[in-house]
Order: sequence, then C-alpha cells, then structure tokens
Amino acid sequence: MSSVPGAVGNEDSAAFLLIHGAWHGAWCWDATVAALRDRGHAAVAPDLPGMGDDPTPLATLSFDDWIDRILEVVDGIAGPIVLVGHSRGGIIISQVAERRPDRIARLVYLSAFLVPDGLTLQEVAAPAIGGSGLAGALVPGDGVFGVDPARAAAFFFNGCTDAVAAAATARLCPEPAFSMTTPLRLGAAFAGVPRAYIECTLDAVLPLAVQRAMRIALPCDPVLELHSDHSPFLSMPDALADRLSALA
Repeated sequence: MSSVPGAVGNEDSAAFLLIHGAWHGAWCWDATVAALRDRGHAAVAPDLPGMGDDPTPLATLSFDDWIDRILEVVDGIAGPIVLVGHSRGGIIISQVAERRPDRIARLVYLSAFLVPDGLTLQEVAAPAIGGSGLAGALVPGDGVFGVDPARAAAFFFNGCTDAVAAAATARLCPEPAFSMTTPLRLGAAFAGVPRAYIECTLDAVLPLAVQRAMRIALPCDPVLELHSDHSPFLSMPDALADRLSALA
C-alpha cells in the first residue's frame, strides 16, 4: 500500500502511520492497515524513497530525504498520529518525532531499534545482528546491501506460512548504507514524545534480550508483547492490530 492519501484522519482521533523496516516496503503493512481500518482507525503506510514500489534511485538519496518524505505524510494527516516503526523503522520515527513532536501522540517501536542521540544504527545494530547470525546473510553492493534470499525466511519470516514467506522474500529490495551510517540527532523534542514498545518474543533478527536492552536504555511505557517472529504484520496481523489499537 505505497500510495498515501493527501489527508487522512481527523482532529478527534489518532491515525496510525506505519514505517517499514530495512529491505521492505509499504507492502508489508497491507494486512495490518486493513485490520486497523476494520477496527475503526485511520491508517497509512508509505514507501520510503527508493524502497518498495518507489522508483527513486537510492544513489540519489540521503537519510534526510527519508525523513523529509515522512514529514510530508505527517503534515497531510489531520489530528494526532501514532507513529509506528518496525525494526530499522525505529530510527525513522525517532528522527521524525524530533522534528514534529507536536504532531505525534505516541511512538510505537515494533521490535525496532532504539538508537540514542549521536549514534548510528550500525553502532547499535552490529552486536544484535552479529548475535543473531543475520550478518552472515547480508550481501554487500555499491552503497547498498541486500539479504541472501535463500536465508531471508529463516530470519524474517520464520512464523509465516511457506507461501507468505516466499512471497515476502521475493519483494525484498536493497537497503542503502546511509541508513546504517547516519547518526541520529535527538533532543528534548524527541524526549517529550511518549514511547511504547511491542516485543516480538520469537524474533530471529532482534533477539528478545536485545529488544529489552534497548528499551531499558531508552525507556518505553507501556511495553506490550507478541509471541511472533520479526514480521507480525505478516504472521499475525490481527493480533498486531489489536496491540496497536490498545495504544491509540
């Protein structure tokens, strides 16, 4: 669901804005967006530039272009926003909150990286990815890195059916290196936005201990739990929508 309406939501209730993680696109949220709408919520999921179905060449982009794109979406939403980031999407929602703290009712980190001010995703992710074994499945390229498709399902989609895992693996795309190497610039604005965390207890990319260490370093309240793999938007979208609804 890469297309985003010019304006969604209303001034009386929060809309969900869902940010995908590395190698993914807005498509991964399709079932969750539908489930949230079935529960009466406004929900949108954009592609980051150069990801998913967005044709922008990654070589022409920077991390700031990603943030600017999400700020455009934020500015097109009426009323408060529950901003949800999955995995690498955690750094996006943190930086957006620093820029638009008055628009964000809550940040929700879905098995997502919580990166402190001044650090890069690489500095925080390297121990986690190394510990999970994902580093060995990465395929380096020119300013990008991909995932070995023969190994992707075991990390990302181990709670999904074989058919869902195969379809999702086929849609994975290269991730730009700048997502790993750009330091976050966070201050009082970010610190003032409420943060929640949804743990994925069976995550093969971000082990539960890593998720908990990050959210202890940057406290989140409340903390909810899903007995899911790294991709609950595919393996259990209704249960995920229930958790998100509880945070609206």
